[in-house]
Amino acid sequence: MFSKSKDSTSNEDREQFLYAQDRIRQKKRLNQHFVIFLVGAVFIIIVNPVLGYGENFFIENWFVWAILIWAFLFIVHAFNVYVTNSFMGKEWENKQLIKLREKQRQRLIELENQVEQERKSTYKPETPTKPEIGTENDNPPPAPLI
Repeated sequence: MFSKSKDSTSNEDREQFLYAQDRIRQKKRLNQHFVIFLVGAVFIIIVNPVLGYGENFFIENWFVWAILIWAFLFIVHAFNVYVTNSFMGKEWENKQLIKLREKQRQRLIELENQVEQERKSTYKPETPTKPEIGTENDNPPPAPLI
């Protein structure tokens, strides 16, 4: 009833579902951005020449520049949704994650080896030293007084 193959398939299906849901959300936001861009551009065009708002602005035809900058931002957004995500998608993220985990594991092994080498080099076993002749240790201990 609860086999591993069904569990992994279910997990993969869930990941695919979440990925598809995320892509749908990205495309929906891009479409919303496009609609807002169109409405905003028309609004800016109407506000400036028709109503005369911004005539004394320091840049002549400022609304054209505003629309061009907004169009550039929309193009960058579309590029991120359609181009960047296609070659930097879920598979790319998983490969990068595996690479980083491997680098971390290698670095951890190096640090453990370094600590072990330092521990071995600083550890000196205590060896009993022989007393020198003619020192206090040559004389026998005094007899107890009774």
